[in-house]
Amino acid sequence: MSQWWKSWSRGIAAVAKAREVVRQILQGEGTRPAEWEARLSTWRDRLPVPVFWLVGKTQSGKTSIIRYLTGASDAIIGAGFRPTTRSTHRYDFPTVEAPLLAFLDTRGLDEPGYDPRPDIAACSAQAHCVIATVKVTDPAQATLRGLLESLRRERPDRPIVLCLTCLHEADITTPLPQPYPFRPVAASEQWEWPAEVPGPLRLQLDRQIQQFTGLYDLFVPLDLTRPEDGYPVPDYGGEALKKALAHVLPHTYRQTLLQLESLLAELKDLHLQQALPVVIGYSMLAGTIGTLPIPLADLPLLLGLHVRMARHLAGIYGQSLRFDNYRELAAILGVSLVTRQLTRQLAKLIPVVGSAVGGAVAFASTYALGRALCYYFETVAAGHVPDAAILRRVYQEQFAAAEAAFHRSAPTSRESEPQR
Repeated sequence: MSQWWKSWSRGIAAVAKAREVVRQILQGEGTRPAEWEARLSTWRDRLPVPVFWLVGKTQSGKTSIIRYLTGASDAIIGAGFRPTTRSTHRYDFPTVEAPLLAFLDTRGLDEPGYDPRPDIAACSAQAHCVIATVKVTDPAQATLRGLLESLRRERPDRPIVLCLTCLHEADITTPLPQPYPFRPVAASEQWEWPAEVPGPLRLQLDRQIQQFTGLYDLFVPLDLTRPEDGYPVPDYGGEALKKALAHVLPHTYRQTLLQLESLLAELKDLHLQQALPVVIGYSMLAGTIGTLPIPLADLPLLLGLHVRMARHLAGIYGQSLRFDNYRELAAILGVSLVTRQLTRQLAKLIPVVGSAVGGAVAFASTYALGRALCYYFETVAAGHVPDAAILRRVYQEQFAAAEAAFHRSAPTSRESEPQR
């Protein structure tokens, strides 16, 4: 009962806010709800954002580490990086406006002519932790050693986590031991490899650890692969990495990392609270436009309204709309949208009833599109590629629910007749 009442109260509040959205649209104002910036600022202020600086050679596993910690796809990660200097890029997850984690990535240390000194100057003031990635089978690490020596001199108190990656390449004939037998190891510890670790892998691990003596606080062996690569455990060592990072981070930043999943859920709910009145507001306007009795006359108005709603929602979710986004959404939802609009235009050929049907379908299709856009932007913000099947299902389900709600709220023909 309490859950039902909570949902009902939220719905009433959303409709009340939707009236303000309608006023802003009609006056040509506002790209976001008025209180959104204040709420977002409050949310940000209470969440210190840990900044991880990834250093290592190209193909040493830096992107795999970001993918594991965030759950984001490579495509989203690549698109999310933005330049901070000529050779350093920053990725704020999930968005620049509401970050929970941040990653600094420098050019691959094996690139000819690369001078890391400008990166040290640019990143030292930002990074709370350095993640050094070393492919376990690659002995040529003189450049990385030189960089870590510079970082130690610059900030000896800043933790460095050494990640020894691509473990499966050490011995391609022997599977990695299951379950994961390692743990994060401090530089000061005496360490013996578990008996189940294959000899060739032990040799490579020892060789790498010895050449980085004194240049790290913890080391973690990792084998982070994609599911399609076919290895039994794609996130081999991922939990150990998370424990290592949580151990070396200051307490306030540690909590953000450990509570990442619940914080993402909270941000999702916050986004929806702000987006729902916007969707309802645009749907109310669309329902009014849809009652125009002349077939096809309202199509340009509705198209413009839908484009503006998409931009409005993108702003709430901290996203930007490009032509590729419109093309992708049209490819996924195009058939449903066109079918709804044709049904609506044909219905207008029926006097009186046609206008009512046109308004209902315009309201429902706009609401369904808005909720589908919320799913789309939230999925992208969380670092995932939107699933076309889920996007279509969200649209169909929300259309049915909105159409039913529109008919329930509309006066019946008997109620609308004048009293005699």
